[in-house]
Amino acid sequence: MHAIGARLKEYVYLTRLDRPIGIYLVLWPMLWALWLASNGEPDWLVFVVFVAGTILMRSAGCAINDFADRKIDGHVRRTRQRPLARGAIDAGEAVTVFAVLSLVAFGLVLLLNRLTILLSVVGVFLAASYPFMKRYTHLPQAYLGAAFGWAIPMAFGAQTGTVPAEAWLLFAANIFWALAYDTMYAITDREDDLKIGVKSAAILMGRFDRLGIGLMQVMTLGLLAVAGIHFGLGLVFYTGLIAATGFGVYEQYLIRDRDPKLSFQAFLNNHYFGMCIFSGIAVDYLVR
Repeated sequence: MHAIGARLKEYVYLTRLDRPIGIYLVLWPMLWALWLASNGEPDWLVFVVFVAGTILMRSAGCAINDFADRKIDGHVRRTRQRPLARGAIDAGEAVTVFAVLSLVAFGLVLLLNRLTILLSVVGVFLAASYPFMKRYTHLPQAYLGAAFGWAIPMAFGAQTGTVPAEAWLLFAANIFWALAYDTMYAITDREDDLKIGVKSAAILMGRFDRLGIGLMQVMTLGLLAVAGIHFGLGLVFYTGLIAATGFGVYEQYLIRDRDPKLSFQAFLNNHYFGMCIFSGIAVDYLVR
């Protein structure tokens, strides 16, 4: 029993269930979209499928990410204790975990309409291919935004049977948001990434990283404000947007000296940014 428990613990580490920040960063944009698509009254089957799918696909994404980075993680201080990097789990197991979790998520999507099923295929491709992008582009963060935000068009598809132009406004906002928060994350690994030749927006921006992150934050907030106009949201939503802006300013304070620990804390703080946006949307519909 002890051996089984130890093994299960390694799978928890592989899928990062002990570190749920990734779940939150996928969950909040999905909930933005679901509440907007349903005018604040989501279908509960859709809600349950999407929440479960968020957890499953983020966990699957971590498994395939560690498979892709199995020869890199051992050279990065922050990741050298991951299961594949220290040999506690082998590459085949990681791929199997990715496949099983993806299939379970796809099984849940089969309960929904045809458009959502078709969109989910794109979602699996994005999740599977994202981990390899850092080898080819300095902007893997943008690709991450697409992968993490693909639940946005899926939520509209599931709830309404169509994906309106306004949904892509939210999708674009999520890409800029991911560029901001994942560049904060990349600052923590910049020195190691430079040594091993891994690309990131933090490396691309160099000493202009804070400015770049700030511009991405402004773009995120601007696109969300425009989306609020298109969806007819009121004062409560914009109050949430102002609160999110406050968290964005705090994140700029945390990264002011590029300290790795504080930059990682700034990354984690984005959980509250996303929560503020959702709270503004949900309460805005509630008080009408």
